[in-house]
Amino acid sequence: MTTTSQVLQGDCAEVLQSFPGQSVDLIVTSPPYADRRKNTYGGIAPEKYVEWFLPRSAEFLRVLKPSGSFILNIKEKAENGERHTYVLELILALRQQGWLWTEEYIWHKRNCYPGKWPNRFRDAWERCLHFTKERKFKMNQEAVMVPMGDWAGKRLKNLGKNDVVRFDSQVESGFGKNIANWLERPMAYPTNVLHLATECSNKNHSAAFPQSLPEWFIKLFSDPGDTVLDPFVGSGTTLKAAHELGRNSIGIDLSREYCDMAEAAVGKQLALMEEAAAYGNQS
Repeated sequence: MTTTSQVLQGDCAEVLQSFPGQSVDLIVTSPPYADRRKNTYGGIAPEKYVEWFLPRSAEFLRVLKPSGSFILNIKEKAENGERHTYVLELILALRQQGWLWTEEYIWHKRNCYPGKWPNRFRDAWERCLHFTKERKFKMNQEAVMVPMGDWAGKRLKNLGKNDVVRFDSQVESGFGKNIANWLERPMAYPTNVLHLATECSNKNHSAAFPQSLPEWFIKLFSDPGDTVLDPFVGSGTTLKAAHELGRNSIGIDLSREYCDMAEAAVGKQLALMEEAAAYGNQS
C-alpha cells in the first residue's frame, strides 16, 4: 500500500485552518508542557496553558472525523511543592469544548531516571488522554492483544464455582466476568497501562517519546490507509510509526529543525511552510 507523509512548518492553530473538516482519522501528539522546553518553544505559563491550547484543540475537533480519536500525551508539573492543576483544568475545558473524555491511558516509563525530592518520588509515568467526538468510534481491540502470560497458568488452574458462570461484581458495578471463557486462549486484551521504555538518545529532541507509544495507539484507533495527524510533530516519531504501519501522516511544528528531523524520520522530501512566531509568546 502506498502512503503519503507531509510535514508543514507553522503554528498548528493556523496551519490546520486550511484543512477540510473531518479529514483526519487519528490525532496522536505530545504538546510542549507548561514552562518546559523554553529554548525550543518559548514556554507556556501553566496559568495560561488552557487559554493557549483551546484554539488549537478547536481545530483538532474540526478536522477529526466523527469515528476518530485524539490521544494527548501530557503531564502536569510540580510547582512550589505541589502538582499544578493545569492538566485537570484542560480536561474540563476540552469537555466544555465538545470533546468526550473517553479514557485515560498511563505510560509507565520502565527506565525513568533516578532522582530524589524532599516531598515526592521520581516521575515514572505520563498521561495519554483519549478524547473522541462520538461515543461510538473506531477501535481495533484485537490489533493490540497481548500473550496471556503466566496469569493463565496460575489463575485458570483452579477455577471456582463463580468462574464457570457469568459472575456479577460484588460491588454492584454492573460488570460481570466468566473466567472459564479464557481457557485455552493464548491472547488477552491489554490493560490501560503501557509499560514502555523511553527513547531519547540520538534523536536530538528533548521530549521524544518512544515509537512504540504512538504505534500502539495507531494500531488501536486507525486502519491501514487512514490519516494520522501529529500537530506538534517534534522529531517525527508519530509520522515514522504511521508510515511503517501503512497509514498516511501529517506533521506540523514551529521549528524548522524539527520539521527537518520529521522529514528524515520518514525518509522523504516534503513541503514546508513559512516560519511562524513562537508557541510561548505570552505578550
